[in-house]
Amino acid sequence: MAEHRATIRWNRTGEGFLQAQFSRNHTWEFDGGLSVPATAAPSVVPPPWTDPSAVDPEEAFVASLSSCHLLTFLFVAAKAGHQVDGYQDEASGVLAKNESGVPWMARVTLRPRVTYAPGTAPTPEQEDALHKKAHHYCYIANSVKTGISIEPQRP
Repeated sequence: MAEHRATIRWNRTGEGFLQAQFSRNHTWEFDGGLSVPATAAPSVVPPPWTDPSAVDPEEAFVASLSSCHLLTFLFVAAKAGHQVDGYQDEASGVLAKNESGVPWMARVTLRPRVTYAPGTAPTPEQEDALHKKAHHYCYIANSVKTGISIEPQRP
């Protein structure tokens, strides 16, 4: 199998580290040269120690699950003869405490809205089956214990 890498960089700036008053801003660097500003979730660590415009791990987790589902769905739809013209997902995740009181991403809900080329759209039942198959084969979904719901959005 393939190995995937990311480089995460953070450096202390300023005083206050021992009082937990330090910037959580850091960068994610990927092999293609992309550098993404990242931070802690502002709902967990308030500004000024976070940057609400940066990506936080919780958002990235939700996006990763959504992106994997999208890519797998496109493949299974193509194999089934359904030409996808557009795909949008208003995904969300819920952070909760587990039985030990430790926060975890307990649930992610994917809300894909798919548009198809004329004459190639599946029935709602067929589309549900495509989403089920995509979920079954999604690498990221198979790697986590988080509950994942798929709620297709239809016109």
